[in-house]
Amino acid sequence: MSRNFLVTRIVDLAIVLIGVSMLTFLMIRLVPGDAVAIMLGANAEVTVERMNELRARLGLDQPIPVQYAQWLGNALRGDFGNSLWTGKPVVQEIAVHLPPTLQLAGLSLLLGAGLAVPLGVAMARLRGGWRETALQIASVVGLTVPSFWLGIMMILALTSLAPELQLLGYVPFTEDPAGNIARFLLPAIALALPILANLARLVRSAMLDALAQDYVRTARAKGVSERSVLFKHALRNALIPFVTSVGIMTGYLLGGAIVVEQVFAIPGLGRLILGAISERNYPLLQTAILLVTSGFVLVNFAVDLLYAIIDPRVRLEADQ
Repeated sequence: MSRNFLVTRIVDLAIVLIGVSMLTFLMIRLVPGDAVAIMLGANAEVTVERMNELRARLGLDQPIPVQYAQWLGNALRGDFGNSLWTGKPVVQEIAVHLPPTLQLAGLSLLLGAGLAVPLGVAMARLRGGWRETALQIASVVGLTVPSFWLGIMMILALTSLAPELQLLGYVPFTEDPAGNIARFLLPAIALALPILANLARLVRSAMLDALAQDYVRTARAKGVSERSVLFKHALRNALIPFVTSVGIMTGYLLGGAIVVEQVFAIPGLGRLILGAISERNYPLLQTAILLVTSGFVLVNFAVDLLYAIIDPRVRLEADQ
């Protein structure tokens, strides 16, 4: 990988992260509601002077650009502020809720992307038959079914059939590995199904395009086995759009996990963000959202690099 390509992508990454931090900060400040009023509550003893004093102590009386500059300066030094409600560093609170979200997103991505490749290849291989039609219908259903609805249906079905199963909540993997996996399996399936359907259709389409190319016909004319044609020649080119879409799907996972965590009572980052919104906990909310969006940007940065490794033409375009 050339130095110019890498430097260009890193500069782009820095610009995007600064833009994301500005938008995140501005949008949170524009949310209706006053954090100070919510913190003090509907108490008759609360005076305007008391509210102004607390607002000044929290730095909320400053203009938004000044607040952003102070927050960014502190963030660059690793200080993202303290929670308005608990007084604890927001990094500390996020660190407690981040592992369940990462585990849910990672397991969902593993299921969705891992099964999409063989399923997409099978759909391309079975083109024209009833089995491909059945798989196409199943993929459309998978795309249209909301993850939260599927999660609720699975909970209702399994609690009726096997009420002794513990399906909700969270147990750390280090304390109970089997219980941890059992509680994450259903939400991971609910979250992975739309990804699986989407990526499988993408792989099928890319495989059909690749199988129609001259180099595939040449390979077949030389007597190369159909297995080698599919997995050695066609699949490599079909993986280029697949890798790009996996990066986009990762962003979907982080957003979809918020709803699924609510359904399955998983104390992850999604539930933390929803609580911070209702409490107008600005430092916690902006840091958590910045973390999610930065994760999405960094994943796409990694996909960009991987894309250049798979397809050398991308590197050449960047160098030019």
